[in-house]
Amino acid sequence: MAETRQALPKPSANKKEIDLKEYYELIRRRIWIVVAVTVLVTIAGLIINGKNDTPATGDTVYESSTRMIVDAGKDNMNTLLVMIKDPFMLEKVNEQLNLNKSVESLAAQITVATIDESQVVKISVVDPEAKTAADIANTTVKVFKSEISELMGFENIKLLTPAKESITPVSAGTAQGLSAKVFLVAGVVLGIGLVFLLDSLDGTVKKEEEIEELLGVPALGGISNMTKKKWSFKKNKKQKSSVRGEAFDLE
Repeated sequence: MAETRQALPKPSANKKEIDLKEYYELIRRRIWIVVAVTVLVTIAGLIINGKNDTPATGDTVYESSTRMIVDAGKDNMNTLLVMIKDPFMLEKVNEQLNLNKSVESLAAQITVATIDESQVVKISVVDPEAKTAADIANTTVKVFKSEISELMGFENIKLLTPAKESITPVSAGTAQGLSAKVFLVAGVVLGIGLVFLLDSLDGTVKKEEEIEELLGVPALGGISNMTKKKWSFKKNKKQKSSVRGEAFDLE
């Protein structure tokens, strides 16, 4: 006996559209949450980012770099690179130049890297003043060479190219602007996520389908939400209809 197979019902094409409409209405009803979270996250992010005392968005900074040869193996090289920006080293740089900067802000201005995995180490510094950028770079090399000799007995360091004042400025606004955009997007995502979280925790029944699912019986009708504005509009409309009817009887 041949088996009869019942075709599975195809999903409705409007189901996805209905879900999207529900999501849209949910976000629209609580859009103030999304806006509030976005503003708070963006402001908090910019405040935290601004504590580094780096140049503000749109400010112009100058970059200056120096190069030195460090004759060390790979393991020792990694250790030496870390020690260049060590607070102990940067504190001495700060004192010699009378910068009155925090060690954290000074470290944020300095970038240390090897060139093409060679023994040539490049120290780059950014600062609103071209002379200050060059002074920080050169003093960092000087302090590092002196202190590392006393701490580790390492003297295989030779200055290759001293830092000079840069004539052409570079803008610091790009990185700061990108940070602001990242905080803005993160705030929107967190805001929408919070809206869906609050909706999932809300146990109230909002639709007829939910009532039918809970009680197992079809809903016979519903009561629409009547606001004061709607009531006034309907009352005025009814009064106008009554006046028109009386005028018609008089004629």
